[in-house]
Amino acid sequence: MNEMLLYLIPGSGIVALLFVYIKNNWVASKEIGSDKMERIAKNISDGAMAFLRAEYKILSVFVLITAILLGFKGESEGTSYLVAVSFIVGALCSGLAGFIGMKVATKANVRTTNAAQESLGKALEIAFSGGAVMGLGVVGLGVLGLGSLFLIYSNIFQDIDTVIKVISGFSLGASSIALFARVGGGIYTKAADVGADLVGKVEAGIPEDHPLNPATIADNVGDNVGDVAGMGADLFESFVGSIIGAMVLGAAFIGLQEFSGIETNAILLPLFIASTGIIMSIIGTLFVRVKEGGSPHAALNAGEFSSAGLMMVATYFLIDYFLPDAWILNGKEYTSLGVFAATIAGLLAGLGVGKITEYYTATGKAPVKSIVKQSDTGAATTIISGLGVGMMSTAIPILLICAAVLISHYYAGLYGIAIAAVGMLANTGIQLAVDAYGPISDNAGGIAEMADLPPKVRERTDKLDAVGNTTAAIGKGFAIASAALTALALFAAYMQTAQIDAIDISDPIVMSGLLLGAMLPFVFSALSMNAVGKAAMSMIEEVRRQFRELPKLKAALEIMRKHNSDLSKASKTDMKIFNEADGVAEYSKCVEISTKAALREMVVPGLMAISVPVIIGLFSKYMLGGLLAGVTSSGVLMAIFQSNAGGAWDNAKKMIEEAGQKGTEAHKAAVVGDTVGDPFKDTSGPSLNILLKLISVVALVIAPLII
Repeated sequence: MNEMLLYLIPGSGIVALLFVYIKNNWVASKEIGSDKMERIAKNISDGAMAFLRAEYKILSVFVLITAILLGFKGESEGTSYLVAVSFIVGALCSGLAGFIGMKVATKANVRTTNAAQESLGKALEIAFSGGAVMGLGVVGLGVLGLGSLFLIYSNIFQDIDTVIKVISGFSLGASSIALFARVGGGIYTKAADVGADLVGKVEAGIPEDHPLNPATIADNVGDNVGDVAGMGADLFESFVGSIIGAMVLGAAFIGLQEFSGIETNAILLPLFIASTGIIMSIIGTLFVRVKEGGSPHAALNAGEFSSAGLMMVATYFLIDYFLPDAWILNGKEYTSLGVFAATIAGLLAGLGVGKITEYYTATGKAPVKSIVKQSDTGAATTIISGLGVGMMSTAIPILLICAAVLISHYYAGLYGIAIAAVGMLANTGIQLAVDAYGPISDNAGGIAEMADLPPKVRERTDKLDAVGNTTAAIGKGFAIASAALTALALFAAYMQTAQIDAIDISDPIVMSGLLLGAMLPFVFSALSMNAVGKAAMSMIEEVRRQFRELPKLKAALEIMRKHNSDLSKASKTDMKIFNEADGVAEYSKCVEISTKAALREMVVPGLMAISVPVIIGLFSKYMLGGLLAGVTSSGVLMAIFQSNAGGAWDNAKKMIEEAGQKGTEAHKAAVVGDTVGDPFKDTSGPSLNILLKLISVVALVIAPLII
């Protein structure tokens, strides 16, 4: 193929970053609103960036040490130092993606609130534009980083296998940062959320996001830390991992052909699909528009589905250009049309898992309504029904993922599974834009409440937030499905690199590895759940202390209780006392508690994920293969179960609130269920996506050492 075409890959990354620059400036140009809104937004922004700086300081030490170890791992080809370079570049790109997303999200939240004073459409435009900066920043940095490294290494090495092996370090860097970002962000946000809910809502009886609650700012910071930076790092890692997995398998897929350049074309195809996805995601953002009284959900769907439709057409022509019409491998005929069928299978499986996730977690649907009904008899039955919903929700997604694996393998072998993952993640730009829109809208509603804006504003932000909850649940389902296919692609790539023809589970060594792998998601979930519990206890004690010891805060709280949170009939004296409490809460202490707890507790799960596959791999490459099989199967099920159970509990609580039953025993039971579900859906569940991919990437990187 024409070598000049290779420059289109990093070129598309530059186009994405130009789009990010333009959109970011557009968001920044919008009005912030009142001085009070600006002060609240600054508190949120300062807390978010303080956490990110503290997290990156710790991660920089980890990256440096790991890079040194990679540089001295002793490969005979002398490529170790380049694997370390790739690792550093991957870590930097992942960290920069999180920084860009966090920066624009904390700009967009208050501007969305201000725009909501005017219209729903303008508020949606700003919130979605903030999400688009995150989404296109992730895919832009991923494609620019991978494309640039491929160009550089291709000029250094003649052997394409060596080029791919060296580039795999990029995925390891992305995966490492992603795990710490997801775990740390999840611990942060849920510690704040649990403290704000249990003390503020249940004990004190004050509304959500009320400025009297000392944990409110920390809660809003957590939305950015966990759902913007954390989710961005998650999908960045899936995006990069799927491309590298497909590249590793590409040469083997058509390696027996005599056609000049065919092997390279199969390797480059994933990069060109990802590059084209950037352009289609940008086009898709142009379709997201809504008028006053319209449906934000329909507007977001218009952007997503138009982008997906265009991508399907573009993928067909890309595959037709890069691959021959037909070829024979190991006695079986494969076709370019079969590879296209594999990509469609992956894309449809991702959409299907998202829709099933929506059914099990959306308000008004049977699963969530069953939890609402069980809340009438207390917290215990609420938790039991939520666990049942989460467990049942694993069935259809697993069937869809299995169908995608079988179809893609039938038509295109192991390469088909990898290319299916690439096809599923090709539209990551707009998928992540829709997902990041949610926490921006959530923050906008919190700012509206804290700034005491008219009810109409909160109605508009709540409408945006309600859609954001649904898109977030769909996004989690999409992330899990993509993680499953990406992990399988990386697993196949590991077997190829480690020269393993087959793994026999009747072998005691392999079975032991399988059981160890199946155990890891449970231990990992326990560590992250316990971390949230410890941090939440500290947060609860701090909020109680402030309610108890700060006179003005205590007086305002008494007035809230006296009037049952409705101050419309309060006397002038009461209102004067209440207004004097504005800004008295020591928000920074709650932010500090969440930050320290998240940074302290994220270390052990992260190190476990990296060290275990290395230890097992040095003992036996077959045992490591069993470990990968176990962690993938167990991890996918646990991730679906936890994410959907948590989402269902959350929306059950919302249904009770929308029915006007705040403060009832059923509502209190639902709040307890939601509190249990918070670390399920926002900490341990999403983090498992990264765990199983990271372990697979570590295995792929160390494979040359354990042949």
